[in-house]
Amino acid sequence: MRSILVLNAKGGSGKTTIATNLAGYYANQGKKVVLADFDPQGSSIDWLRQRRRNFPKIMGIEAYSAPIRVPKIADILIMDAPSRTHDEQLVSLLKRTETAIIPVVPSPMDIRAAQRFFGELKSLRPSIQNDVRIATIASRARENSRDTRNLEDLLYDFRLPSGRRFPFLTLIRQSANYIRAAQKGISVFEFAPLTTAIDREYWRPLIKWLGSRSSRP
Repeated sequence: MRSILVLNAKGGSGKTTIATNLAGYYANQGKKVVLADFDPQGSSIDWLRQRRRNFPKIMGIEAYSAPIRVPKIADILIMDAPSRTHDEQLVSLLKRTETAIIPVVPSPMDIRAAQRFFGELKSLRPSIQNDVRIATIASRARENSRDTRNLEDLLYDFRLPSGRRFPFLTLIRQSANYIRAAQKGISVFEFAPLTTAIDREYWRPLIKWLGSRSSRP
């Protein structure tokens, strides 16, 4: 089973948008998808409740209220981490996964918070005990803005203690299509293709990386 964790300790980073759209993408590829919501706000579960039966099924788990039990038939597990995830909780989530995606919003406050979070990841790495692969993306980004360029510079340059660089994959632009998708319980991959063609194009590097061997231990 493929396991993917979406996390950032700061709220408002777009974790649920990334998690739900990934779930929708894989479901439309014919995969049996489980979406585990670890955030007590339950935003991913709320998204699933809006989903109509004519769309590919995605199983939801309220992981914030009970131990997570993933069906053996699952092909893909997407985990939506809560905000303010630190220390033992962060280690526990990273131990569960093969791949972690960190979305970062291009604002000065979010960039500073991301730098602190990356520092925490460095310090916790010896406790994780698995070779989880981590990548970053810019979330809710405005193309060609100064803040987005500053964030891209930070994410391109960030390295692990081993010297290995975090892959910086793409930016997910700020788009009304994500608001519409959230309201309907679908992903941008489930609209008519022309409606979300630009948004899908920005997802292409992330999807390609997740399908590659380098994104897994």
